[in-house]
Amino acid sequence: MGKIEIEKEKLLIVEGEEDKRFFLKLLSCLPIENIQILPIGGKTKIHKNLPELVKQLNFSDVLSLGIIRDADNDPSAAFASVCKALENSNLPVPKAPLIIAGDDLRVSVMILPGGNRPGALEDLCLESIKDDVAMPCVEGYSKCLAEKGIRLPTVEPSSTNVAISKAKVHAFLASRQDPEKRLGEAAEAGYWDLESPVFETVKQFLQAL
Repeated sequence: MGKIEIEKEKLLIVEGEEDKRFFLKLLSCLPIENIQILPIGGKTKIHKNLPELVKQLNFSDVLSLGIIRDADNDPSAAFASVCKALENSNLPVPKAPLIIAGDDLRVSVMILPGGNRPGALEDLCLESIKDDVAMPCVEGYSKCLAEKGIRLPTVEPSSTNVAISKAKVHAFLASRQDPEKRLGEAAEAGYWDLESPVFETVKQFLQAL
């Protein structure tokens, strides 16, 4: 992971750079200025990179640590994976998502899209623009693929639903003025409705850090 300059007392760990861009934009909608966002390098690397983060010289100055990751097809397994990484890093381990653990260092975890549902951040983004005029076209594209028996590529055999959500995001972005933007860039461009109620629990999580 290399040397990390810890600049704030509250840290938010996310999966990758696009997630960082998304949450920076979401934070700009809130009266919060003291959260530093760190991409961990992907959900599979948290077990290696979190212990390295804890070893950083000024990690002892951190008062609150939040971790956000996708549920994929198994929200319980996703939460258990984060908890294992916390345990291996000798950090407080929450009993459940959205529950704070620890005193001197407060630790909390959020698994997206929330509500113990499978899925990912992409699902919340899609829900936020469900009334956009392009969405029937997006759904039609997805339905057409299914009818033709075209299977979307997946990283893991169990990640079909997540792949569908990601494909829908790409289909929606293809309807925008700049279709080459990725998830975080799309947030910066205002393509997702960050004022939508679907992000309310995420905002509450951030405000509670």
